Amino acid sequence: MYVGVDWSDDSWLAVVFDSDGYDQAEVFAEIGDLWYQYEELAELVLVDVPIGLIEEGTASRRCDILASDIVGSRASSLIEPPVREATRKRRYPAAKRVHERKTGTALSERAFTLSDSIAAVDDLLRNVPEARMTFRQSHPELCFRALGDEPLEYPKRTAAGYAERMRTLAGFDTDAPPVVQAVAEETGGAGVAVDDVLDAVVLAYTAQPGPGSLYSLPPEPPTDAKGLPMELVYRAETPLRQ
Repeated sequence: MYVGVDWSDDSWLAVVFDSDGYDQAEVFAEIGDLWYQYEELAELVLVDVPIGLIEEGTASRRCDILASDIVGSRASSLIEPPVREATRKRRYPAAKRVHERKTGTALSERAFTLSDSIAAVDDLLRNVPEARMTFRQSHPELCFRALGDEPLEYPKRTAAGYAERMRTLAGFDTDAPPVVQAVAEETGGAGVAVDDVLDAVVLAYTAQPGPGSLYSLPPEPPTDAKGLPMELVYRAETPLRQ
């Protein structure tokens, strides 16, 4: 199985492909529940949550800087994650103080809202070696850029943004539109937004073996203090410009 995972509104949307194509979609309350479901089946899980965290010093990860340059006008969709200690703080002012003390830079409220998801994945990968071998970080905007011919122009929550992302998916696989519809129908009762469906679907297409190869930003990613790689992976015929 090849799994694309999008986190939104305190839930985890998993879109699952096998070697032949789309298999299923499911929404989980906890990342541990998702891992329990697929630990014996998944060859690769691509998750849109930062993996590999800064402890102190520079706040910027090389992978995020490279990806921002590549996705162009959609760079605002990438966030600079909090330092590891800050992800464990329950309130923004406390997390902000920790992040600023350890990096000398400000922590955005938007980045803080991802803290629970970042800490959950971080805890899973630090405590479960098998998950560490299976999970890698990606980003939907980077995946769409890699599968298409140029960076996306419109935000994903607009009608134009939906249309261009659907065109990119259909250009990669003519079966993509019915896959998106199937995922939306299977997860409709969980209140999953359509832009989250598109994000999870493009991550699943990236994880599944197909045209092109998997590449990472940077090509030889560094690891954090806990040994987790700081990278963003994507699928393309040739490496994207760096």
